Amino acid sequence: MPATEQTGPERGDRTVLDARDISRALTRISHELLERNKGATDLVLLGLHTRGVPLAKRIADKIAAVEGAPVAVGELDVTMYRDDLRSQPTRRAHKTALPPGGIDRKVVVLVDDVLFSGRTIRAALDALADLGRPSAVRLAVLVDRGHRELPIRADHVGKNLPSALAERVSVRLAEVDGSDEVTIS
Repeated sequence: MPATEQTGPERGDRTVLDARDISRALTRISHELLERNKGATDLVLLGLHTRGVPLAKRIADKIAAVEGAPVAVGELDVTMYRDDLRSQPTRRAHKTALPPGGIDRKVVVLVDDVLFSGRTIRAALDALADLGRPSAVRLAVLVDRGHRELPIRADHVGKNLPSALAERVSVRLAEVDGSDEVTIS
């Protein structure tokens, strides 16, 4: 079952985060990142396609507003590193774009919308190993819905959302979907 649903809200959906809640969660994550890293030096945010990319850019903007300097942001496509390619071969590949300074000896923060089984993050770690050697890798997610299949845990979470396996958590972001909200159905 997919961790996120890309369609609009349907009957029976319950909104768990609206646009203001999402903004507050990203502000909190931004401040946590700055505190843990003791500033923005050597910090690189890598958004996982699709919705992790705009989330990483929003976090970078919030950090830059506090620090007064831009934060390196990139995009990471994990399609070819996924362990479900045989069962779901129709995934569209996206681009991987590292910031000009690369990721070697940097603190890389992987940014995604929903943490579910942990398999996407495992794929992201495999992709990172092919791209360079960061000094540390951290994980920031907007929503952690539980149900891990792998020993992966987010360092920074916007909202812990206990859910049943049969439920769907849908993240909509203005940059991709035209509006900001997180629903569960």
